[in-house]
Amino acid sequence: MLHKFLDWFKPLPPAAHKITDPVEVDKQYKKFRVKLFISAYIGYAMYYVTRQNLNPIAHVFKPATGMTDDQFGLMVSISLIAYGVGKFLSGMLADKSNIRVFLAFGLMASSVINLFFGYLHSFYLLVFFWTLNQAFQSMGFPPIARIFAYWFSPKERASKWTLWASAHTVGISIAAIIAAVILKLTNVVPWIQWQFVFVLSGIMGIATSIFILANVTDTPESVGLPPVEEYKKVQQLVVKEKSDGDSYMTLLRKYVLTNKYIWILSIAFLCVYYVRYVTLSWAAIFLDSRELSKASIPLIFTLNPLVGALGGIVAGILTDKVFNGKCSPANIIYFVLLAGAAYGFYVFAGPSHIALTCFFIAAIGFFVDGPQNLLNVQISFLTTKESVAAACGFCGLFAYIGGFMAGSGASFIKNHWGWAGVFNSCIVACIIGVLLVLSVVKKENRDAKVKK
Repeated sequence: MLHKFLDWFKPLPPAAHKITDPVEVDKQYKKFRVKLFISAYIGYAMYYVTRQNLNPIAHVFKPATGMTDDQFGLMVSISLIAYGVGKFLSGMLADKSNIRVFLAFGLMASSVINLFFGYLHSFYLLVFFWTLNQAFQSMGFPPIARIFAYWFSPKERASKWTLWASAHTVGISIAAIIAAVILKLTNVVPWIQWQFVFVLSGIMGIATSIFILANVTDTPESVGLPPVEEYKKVQQLVVKEKSDGDSYMTLLRKYVLTNKYIWILSIAFLCVYYVRYVTLSWAAIFLDSRELSKASIPLIFTLNPLVGALGGIVAGILTDKVFNGKCSPANIIYFVLLAGAAYGFYVFAGPSHIALTCFFIAAIGFFVDGPQNLLNVQISFLTTKESVAAACGFCGLFAYIGGFMAGSGASFIKNHWGWAGVFNSCIVACIIGVLLVLSVVKKENRDAKVKK
């Protein structure tokens, strides 16, 4: 039984019949790429719905389950660690798995947990299943990274990747809308309870996982198409060598764990996530300290993720259309402007400068989303297709180290140096990010010339 279950995850072999007619190849590529992009977008949005639906109802969830603030914080922290570590482990597994099955299974498992999670009362069971939920959530990103590596060439990948990345904003918005509607209905319809937020999310997630199974395929070769490099006549910057053999551990060691450029960009990813989570975790508290009205703070805060999605899309377009597929120039520009936005937010935030407050919190979101997305794209260039999910998962592990630092680290800084120290630390993170990306420019340019 277990053997059959594991066989379900195995990558599909190359199709027996290969499509050679250029017209048919182009037609099939276009068809599959549209289906894959739509499925990845909807699928990842739904991953966020089944992951971020706790935050909008935390004020109801905590008293209903009898959790203290410390217990709730512990549950969130443990699950965040599980998600970060899980992204790396899932990346290694996804590199050797069927894209369709891996993506659908993670969402299906997470959705099933959502169906009963709201009805648990034991603190230990709540922690266990929410942590398990986050572990399954880590299965969402790695197979999608493989979709972009296998189905989109380096010179078009950035714009497609960053457009897809806006799915997380859509997912967070859907989760908030579901929570708002359900909580509103609890006051009108007696049999509707707050737990329906999780139940409805779970039902939607299961339906989406079935949709993924029906519409997603594996690699181009599995459906008889040539590799995307051959189709687009553009080579991957880093290609597996024949001497590497078939050992995945050899690939993992050579192209991820001992690849200095993956480490450099992962640390840069830590820097951008530090700024991102400082904003997400502390902006509302900072605005409250500047004596903005409590009712206006959530509305101002929503500008950050909404405008952020646009910033990621613009960064991708700049990379593909202006910088010829090279990510470093856009990353450097965004890091510099992100430092300026953090400084401006600290200086001007307050009731006397509402317009500037809104502008700078939106600008932080806009300029965070650029490197947040492009660093993953850049990592996909500097490793092989066969190890891209593990490389991006490794990068994701550093992201959540940055998130952890933004919590306890920023708290320590605030207690010793105030808000000025917190926002200065964001500026320092941006400067470090620029220096790290600059150290990759020569590698990116040299390989682009060689593989052109």
